[in-house]
Amino acid sequence: MSAVSALSRAELEARLEEAEETLRAIRDGEIDAVVVRAADEEQVFTLEGGGQSYRTFMETMDVGAAAFDQDGQLLYANQALCALLDCAHGSLTASALIALLDPANQGAFRRLLAQAQRERRSAEIHLRVGDAERSMLLTGTPLEFGVVHGAAITFTDISEREQAAAARESERLARAILASANEAVIVCDRAGRVTHLNGAAMRICAEAPVGKTFAEAIALSFPEASELMSSDDIVTMATAGLPVQGLEAAVRIPSAAITDVMISAAPLVVSGERTQGCVVTLVDLSQRKAAERHQALLMGELDHRVKNTLTMVMAICARTAAHERTIEDFQKSFTGRIQALAATHTLLSNASWQNLHIRDVLAAELAPFASLSSGRIVTDGFDIAVDAKTAVSLGLVFHELTTNAVKYGALSVPSGRISVRRVGATDEALTIEWQEHDGPPVTPPQSSGFGQTLISRSLGNGGAKLEFDPAGVVCQISIPRS
Repeated sequence: MSAVSALSRAELEARLEEAEETLRAIRDGEIDAVVVRAADEEQVFTLEGGGQSYRTFMETMDVGAAAFDQDGQLLYANQALCALLDCAHGSLTASALIALLDPANQGAFRRLLAQAQRERRSAEIHLRVGDAERSMLLTGTPLEFGVVHGAAITFTDISEREQAAAARESERLARAILASANEAVIVCDRAGRVTHLNGAAMRICAEAPVGKTFAEAIALSFPEASELMSSDDIVTMATAGLPVQGLEAAVRIPSAAITDVMISAAPLVVSGERTQGCVVTLVDLSQRKAAERHQALLMGELDHRVKNTLTMVMAICARTAAHERTIEDFQKSFTGRIQALAATHTLLSNASWQNLHIRDVLAAELAPFASLSSGRIVTDGFDIAVDAKTAVSLGLVFHELTTNAVKYGALSVPSGRISVRRVGATDEALTIEWQEHDGPPVTPPQSSGFGQTLISRSLGNGGAKLEFDPAGVVCQISIPRS
């Protein structure tokens, strides 16, 4: 950056005012020489009379300067201005200067030139010199050459200062974008060392990642790629100009808040075609991968349950066939038991195979004959959750008890009632009691059917004890706690 471009606007205006005062003193004949401080020495310029004094002084200025008459014709342009506009000294004309400007800047320049003949004015204009865009600070003041009236205009190139300001603004904007990004963003230099990262990246990286290599900053493994793949390979490919996109990886830092990420990396080209490093973005996949793992677990569990259910159906089919005398009896008993299984599975499916309440299982099996709100069924203490396996077994037990009550017990007459309540609970098991009231007198069956076997064996370590009390069937059901 040149010495003039490094000055602030206030400093520039102060120097221009000093130059204007010098011009006034030359015009009034108060001075006859100008001392100019160079980098290593001072130079003395002797001023002659008339316009030559102005020209001598203008040539000592390190900013571009030009004098215009009242018609806007260029009277003189110093060497500094010709150098700024890349033209030979003495060749610059007003029309050539105007031709460097677009219509908007031509208007701004003409307004300044007209106003400067009356009072001091400043304006910024933009013009193209060769292939470069230039920004100029123009300051104009009234000028008198004997009988000639016009304006003196100085041209200060502020392009470098504006470019520096734009660069600072661009860097500030880039930092703001980096900090605001939801995705983790890590910037590495050509050596693969971390130079910048945002807050999202800090949650994945080790402590103090800046200055470390990418592999040191964030420990990753690539389960779906070869063991030969490493974190540094991603950075190496990106800095070599080979983008990496959508590669899944697992985070191996125990303290990291994120466990699974999707990595993309791209070369970092700041200017021209030279790659300065790379930008790595990491998208949090933790929730999606957890959902995938949960879904896979459910699929495996479902496969296991389907096989178990089919085995149970085959056993029920065989046992039912062994105890029924006619095809019609078999069809009716077997269909009822399969429907009992289906009802419990429907409840489990609606609950995503999670814990199911005993009350819901009981209601599903009684539904074809009586509702829990009909007054014939009394329940107490059944808002208790059981696992899927227990729910299936309990559904079969309730089905057999309900079927027996409909055929021979309390549900076979309008006045009959059934109470189902919790009667005991220990750390090992929960005990509930099924008791029928106001039904026909009960007589014990002559032989044990498959229904009794289902009731007594369905709950594994728990089981059920069936009592044919003359006042009504009583069944103590023990549900093991898992």
